[in-house]
Amino acid sequence: MKKIITFLLGLTALVALAACGGNGDNGDYIVFTIGASSVPHAQILAQAAPLMLEEGFVLEIVEFDDFVLPNIALRDGAVDANFFQHRPFLANFNANHGTDLVPVFGVHFEPLRLYAGRLYSLDDITSGATIAIPDDPSNEARALQLLDDLELNRNDLNITPLAAELLPRILPDVDFAVINGNFALQGGVFYRNIYGAAEADESEAAENFTNFVVVRAGYEDNKALQALIRAISSDVVRQFIHDEYLGRIVPQF
Repeated sequence: MKKIITFLLGLTALVALAACGGNGDNGDYIVFTIGASSVPHAQILAQAAPLMLEEGFVLEIVEFDDFVLPNIALRDGAVDANFFQHRPFLANFNANHGTDLVPVFGVHFEPLRLYAGRLYSLDDITSGATIAIPDDPSNEARALQLLDDLELNRNDLNITPLAAELLPRILPDVDFAVINGNFALQGGVFYRNIYGAAEADESEAAENFTNFVVVRAGYEDNKALQALIRAISSDVVRQFIHDEYLGRIVPQF
């Protein structure tokens, strides 16, 4: 369910910085561990890792492929932070699990989009057509709102909530699916998105569903965390998001 990737600038750079003592406590490098979805979150963090290393922090990225384990790992102290979720999802998790996890820095917005499965056009929809949507409460509400906007939230359609990470895999078995941006990219189905059938980049959804770096309460002033925030908010990372995702992922800093 997870894999760990430690990003370094390379042995030469590491040795050179270590000779100067780095900027970590007691002259040692400090490892900061963050849980993340593979795409795009871990990819974005990989761009921030070299900038953190310059300040004496090694960024260790633990990749998860679902929406529950990263918060469990953070709650239990297995990671120092995570990066995969928006505020409504986090609020629901805290309420259901009695946790006190807090968002500290908003990074990007992933518009929900409608993807073609067995059908290729909205004009082909007939009574009984199946549309799969994410089943977690916050993303299910977003998906239903998108279907409302597209006039597809109708009683004669079979709207089926399923685990968000499964939607790209079951796309060939349904007529359409509303899929989170990270899973669409990771699952290689982004090319099947229906043009214009997406949440707007500048919308209430963009404001409400920005993806945040999240930590345990009381951890907000941690030096390594502050170094991570500086690195993510750099021009280097902003340009990477623009160049790599071509509007599929929208920076919010």
